Amino acid sequence: MNVSLRQIKAFLQVARLGNFTRAADKMHVTQAGLSIMMRELEAQLNCRLFNRTTRMVSLTAAGEQFLPVATRMVGDLETVAAQLGELNTQAGQVLNIGVTPLVSSNVLPMAWQAFRARFPAAKVKLVDTDPHQVQALVEAGELDFGLGAFFKATAGIELTPLFDYQLMWITLVGRAQTRGEPSVLADAVPWSALTNTELIGLPQENKIQQWIESHLGGIGRAHEDRPTFNNFETLIAMVSAGMGTAIVPSYAIAACRRYGVRAVTLVEPAACLSFYRITKRGRAAASLMDEFIKAFVAAVPNMP
Repeated sequence: MNVSLRQIKAFLQVARLGNFTRAADKMHVTQAGLSIMMRELEAQLNCRLFNRTTRMVSLTAAGEQFLPVATRMVGDLETVAAQLGELNTQAGQVLNIGVTPLVSSNVLPMAWQAFRARFPAAKVKLVDTDPHQVQALVEAGELDFGLGAFFKATAGIELTPLFDYQLMWITLVGRAQTRGEPSVLADAVPWSALTNTELIGLPQENKIQQWIESHLGGIGRAHEDRPTFNNFETLIAMVSAGMGTAIVPSYAIAACRRYGVRAVTLVEPAACLSFYRITKRGRAAASLMDEFIKAFVAAVPNMP
């Protein structure tokens, strides 16, 4: 038996319309061509499918029995064709993403696993570098989008907030505390509690550090001469080594847990900012970008 998909589709059109002329128009074939297809189908199935009169066409008992089978066959084939087409699209799709180092090591692995589970054929290329470089690569069109704590959009960049984050004070449990330093067991501490604590930080040109300094200015500690490190991962590691305490964004909580340091939310005032996705203005959105963003946001750890 060599029944074709086109024959089965033609059968369904005739069965639905009850008329060879209208069915031929729908199939974009001549009426004679459609009649030949139906005779060949009947010959291959070894049964008559239609009762034909000058006024109408109706299904025989065999045709009625074949109708649900033909409907299911066409539906299954079209579903598989759509799935194969989507798989081919995913296989040819490459997402080029820029992220900052703290995010790449503490959020991205979980996001990538969740995304790959849903879209195994898609490819993701990652660049982990500082926020300025991520933004420059997005502006140059070399990245589909960037992820990070960006503060100011340029004329060619669009910022889309993904979630809000706060600032945390982190310290090594068991280190010798300075006089007046807040308890590591507190759920939250005011900025005023950091008046005497030993702080280390990031360079002054870092945008989050500038935000931190604006709050430290409220307790007379802005822009002090203190040890600095180029990224949050190193900063957290140095706190773990007992070098001092630090202030980091709340999305660093996974790194804090890994390094065994205690994180406490800073309040009075609460310091809250948005984490962004950046894209080049006017550039068409990359296929699967929204799906990756969903996996990414779901992977962002929360404060306990």
